Amino acid sequence: MKFFENQAKKVFSQEGIKILEGHVAYSPEEAMAVCSEMGVPVVLKAQVLTGGRGKAGGVKFADNPGEALKVADEILGMEIKSEKVKHLLIEEKADIQQEYFLSISIDRSERRPLIMASKEGGVEIENLAKTNPEKIIKYYPQPLIEFLPYEAREIARKMDVPSELIAPMGDVIWKLYNVFDKYDCQVAEINPLIMTPDGLIAADAKLEIENDALYRHQDLVNLLHYKKKAVDFVKLDGDIAVIGNGAGLTLTAMDMIKLNGGEPATFLDIGGGASEQIINQALNIVLSYDPVKVVFLNVLGGITKADDVARGVIKALEQSDRKIHIVIRLTGTNEEEGQRLLEEAGIPFEVSMEKAAKKAVDLCNELKSAGE
Repeated sequence: MKFFENQAKKVFSQEGIKILEGHVAYSPEEAMAVCSEMGVPVVLKAQVLTGGRGKAGGVKFADNPGEALKVADEILGMEIKSEKVKHLLIEEKADIQQEYFLSISIDRSERRPLIMASKEGGVEIENLAKTNPEKIIKYYPQPLIEFLPYEAREIARKMDVPSELIAPMGDVIWKLYNVFDKYDCQVAEINPLIMTPDGLIAADAKLEIENDALYRHQDLVNLLHYKKKAVDFVKLDGDIAVIGNGAGLTLTAMDMIKLNGGEPATFLDIGGGASEQIINQALNIVLSYDPVKVVFLNVLGGITKADDVARGVIKALEQSDRKIHIVIRLTGTNEEEGQRLLEEAGIPFEVSMEKAAKKAVDLCNELKSAGE
């Protein structure tokens, strides 16, 4: 059984191998939300069970949420060696100083595990094996005897890495072998293993487990379940971004925009118990969507607290490089505190959804008349 990179990395991380922060996305909108939440340049990687995705255009970079939306739209749905890309792994763009190659597999002819390592990792490792095979170190552990850390350090030394890197490299090799042995693997591979200012990190991960041994590893089934993102986001053709706490409230706000002659640019449901962080994330998403001229935030606080909404709005507007007009309808739980925070920050608000929707449309029309 082969595992996607994001699944393999979870296993590696559980066994002490350092990985990059990463999140899975199934749509361009979700990719934009993830990038917004991370707040750093990212790499978007097609999740497929075949190799060669980099050369096929399945690995691309994005510096901001808007660019992540565009790149994700290009990658999702493409075919890499007849395998359709259905989801992405989005990770922080790493500061790579050096790339290495580590792989553990079964050598059928020798009937035992084979560790291969090289200080020249990356996409050209197959060519290296053909043109300069001496640069790939091979080591056969004894399968019935414990693989010890000093053996891993000896492999690192033969890789000709700097002396200060022998112990850290040996530690990664030892931990990777433990993954291989513990999970009855056919293949456990890191290519590339990268050196960064934060040390050695698995920038990619390959894991293949013997099918007949899966019954011993029921915990791996959990890797097939993913956490649903906190917001639901849909792009539309208008220029007024609509955000609400609940699908019904968001749809009602969109109807009010249409009733007043405006056109919604987004449907963005932050859910019924949205936190300050989720409010901040939602606003960052729509602020990254170029067609948006005005944001209409429609919140009726129940589980969602009005003061949390206010703090999230204030934080998002402070962090954003883009100046945009926002109209807020804010009422419900802790509304007095929330309204006080908005007032102190100089952000206008309404308690009536009808008045707020009309104000959003009027403001948008004024901006268009002024050529903004």
